[in-house]
Amino acid sequence: MHEWALAEGILASAIEYAEKNDANEILEVKIVLGELQDVEQEIVEFALEQMKKDTLAESAKFVFEEEPARFKCRNCGAEWGLQESKNELSSEIREDIHFVPEVVHSFMTCPACGSRDFEVVSGRGVYIKEMKVR
Repeated sequence: MHEWALAEGILASAIEYAEKNDANEILEVKIVLGELQDVEQEIVEFALEQMKKDTLAESAKFVFEEEPARFKCRNCGAEWGLQESKNELSSEIREDIHFVPEVVHSFMTCPACGSRDFEVVSGRGVYIKEMKVR
């Protein structure tokens, strides 16, 4: 389960930041989950709750925010999200994209011009957006 590995990385990063800034306690961590990552938030939350015991984050609140996937066509400049795409993505394809977001180019085209030459503008990855420490 890679959600546990994600939780471990999030917690380690938060603790490292707190220690570098001479904080005694982590109060809150805002975590962004990109839509293309298809991460099970509940599993990450559970893992964080289990792992934070006896650390600077023991009383921390973890707040999650999903970042919608957005794309921009390099050919015509159109921008769109997964909901606006003409390409229906099956659960198997979503699973593939979850592990390697770059494969989205194999399954989607620009809804305006049909090009596969587009960039992922947002919705990729997992990161800490903000932290409150004391």
